Amino acid sequence: MQNRTESGDARELRVLLEAVLEAVAIPYPATVGDGEVHDRILSDRVMHARVALEGVLRRGDEPGWSAEYLRIKLAEIPATGYRAAGEGR
Repeated sequence: MQNRTESGDARELRVLLEAVLEAVAIPYPATVGDGEVHDRILSDRVMHARVALEGVLRRGDEPGWSAEYLRIKLAEIPATGYRAAGEGR
């Protein structure tokens, strides 16, 4: 839930943090065999999150723009192709 008194900068940072969480909070693999695909997907998503954070913190990119770009990249790497923990057979 967003605080109504947040400044524009704080809102943009929150949007970026939400996108970073979206990048890394993918379902755990159901089995060891599913782990390889899970790990590859997670690694790719973490790399894009890192690039977004470095852009904001080191290059001065706008957080809102970085969040939008990160979400575009995440859409290219969906957390699919493996069985997630809790999924039926």
